[in-house]
Formats: sequence, structure tokens, C-alpha cells
Amino acid sequence: MIALKKLFSLFNVMALLLLVAAAYAYQVVQKPQATPQPPKLEMAALHPVKVTVYYSDPQVQNMKAVARTVQVTEEDVGTMAQAVANAWAQGPNGAATGVLPVVPAGTPAPRVYVRGLHYYVDLPTAYTKLNYGTSGERMLLCTLTRTLLEKRGQDVTFLVDGASKESLGHLDLNDAFTRQDCQDQ
Repeated sequence: MIALKKLFSLFNVMALLLLVAAAYAYQVVQKPQATPQPPKLEMAALHPVKVTVYYSDPQVQNMKAVARTVQVTEEDVGTMAQAVANAWAQGPNGAATGVLPVVPAGTPAPRVYVRGLHYYVDLPTAYTKLNYGTSGERMLLCTLTRTLLEKRGQDVTFLVDGASKESLGHLDLNDAFTRQDCQDQ
């Protein structure tokens, strides 16, 4: 009986309980965590918006306005500006006659940033390798300027690969372009 009393002493019982608790805690922390379920991605609904995009006439002398429909998720200024720049870079759709695209097919669209009434267009390096003359560069910059400033905005500043450049080749890019700078001759 004394041996049993020594076996079930308060110290031994507490030690046994601590050992059981430690074994349970060890088992709990060794369990692999449940894999979380990824959130279900929902595409924002696209809706069509009619816009005016400017392209060149076949003689590269005048700009021609073409009504286009672009798909956007929301109609904020930045989203709309990028959508019309993408449509401009893609060229006219098949229904448009008597107009030419301003950049060759497959040329990446420029990135457009908006700050207040000012647009900043970041042209990819591919635009510096187009080897357009002065009239071609003017058509490129002015059709994009007129397209962006069709509904709102004050001016468009052009960058090349995120940096200010003196020129695209022939035309000065130091000053922002306005609607008045790009009137047909």
C-alpha cells in the first residue's frame, strides 16, 4: 500500500498529467494544416462603350475619325484612356474604309496614365524603330492625341520607355501635344 501511495503521489500525478498534455500538444502541432480554398475569381462584367478613334487617310495627310466600340469593365478616365489607346494600336476594324492604321499590326499599344486633365503616354521602344518621316511621326502622335482628347483632357505628354526623350526621331517631344497642335491642315 505504501508503494501505491508513493506511485500516486501528487508530484507523480502532476508529472503524468503534464506528460499527457505535452504528448497531446505535440500531436496537435504535428498535424498538417488544412489547405485553404482559393477565392473564386469573378470576372468583372465587360460592357461596350462607343468611342471615336483617329486613324490616317491613305495619303497620310489627314486624320479620319472612326466610331469604334471598346469593351471596358468600368468607365473611369484611366480605363477608358487605355481602352482607346489599345483600339488605336489595333488599327481600324474591317468595317472602316478609306483609313489606314497608324502603326503596323502587332505593334504593342502604349501605356496611358492620367493625372487630372493631363495624359501621359508611354510609347514602347518599338515606336522609335518605325523609321517614319516627319509627316508619319506627326500622324502617329496627333492621331493618338486627338483620340485621347476627344471627350476630355487638356494635353498629352509622350514618353519613350518611361523616360522623357527629346524626339521620336524627327518631332520634338519636349512639349505636350494639345488639340490645337493636331488640327488637320
